[in-house]
Amino acid sequence: MVERKVVRLSKVELSCLEWKQGKEPLLLLHGLADHALVWSSLGDYLAAKYHIIAPDMRGHGESSKPKQGYKFSDYIDDLNELMDNLGWKSAHILSHSWSAKLAAIWATQHPEKFKDLILIDPFFIDKMPSFFKLTFPILYKVLPFLKAMGPFNTYQEAENLARTLKQYRGWTPLQAEIFKLGMEEKDEGKWGSKFTKEARDEIFEEVMKYAGLTEPIDIPTLFIKPDKGLNRTAWQLKPYHTYLKQLTIAEVPGNHWAFLVEPSAFNETVKNFLCSHSDSVEA
Repeated sequence: MVERKVVRLSKVELSCLEWKQGKEPLLLLHGLADHALVWSSLGDYLAAKYHIIAPDMRGHGESSKPKQGYKFSDYIDDLNELMDNLGWKSAHILSHSWSAKLAAIWATQHPEKFKDLILIDPFFIDKMPSFFKLTFPILYKVLPFLKAMGPFNTYQEAENLARTLKQYRGWTPLQAEIFKLGMEEKDEGKWGSKFTKEARDEIFEEVMKYAGLTEPIDIPTLFIKPDKGLNRTAWQLKPYHTYLKQLTIAEVPGNHWAFLVEPSAFNETVKNFLCSHSDSVEA
């Protein structure tokens, strides 16, 4: 049901997964160091009704990896151009972790692009104090989605680590495929992630410097809150209640990667939200 296509933009090429059985446009944005295949279960589940595009964001997966150009503004330019290329004036837009912060900034600047917005357990939605940069070297080593960057002496060594990470809990065939597709052989026979250090470093700088929510957003928004996710306290949720004027919060089982570790409940939650808004918007 799904095909891979390359969309050539003015500055980069984006490798995308596409489900095109349905008609309503749905854009799926992965988190930091991931790639489009993480949406495989959700894409298959929603394919009958929606025309779904899931890009590997620049610096990730099979898409272009320039030496620089990983600011929020670069990604927003890519997404605006991608939608123009597809002929989409607006779409349902779903985003996870870092890309949820990106989507909030994009929605503030271009609300006309959004039929509705789904934020999945956003990562550091607020602006970070400057001293936080001192912790970056530690975060690069301990965050589950960065541990697999490598280098590793062999692919098996990389896989052994991956099997211990939260996003691959259970090590299902799909999780194994996602991990394998995100890795490549490097120089001198080493192995590591296709996600680049240049992208990692510049994205973390941006996450620190900019807040994701700075003014009211009047777009129907679903906040998906995994019960073992990052956002568990009232103070973490306060910015969403403050700025998102049509906010719904749905709790789902699982961790930060609920769509990989508890996909059935996650997929149903997304479907219910989209269905509740599809009749009120122009397809």
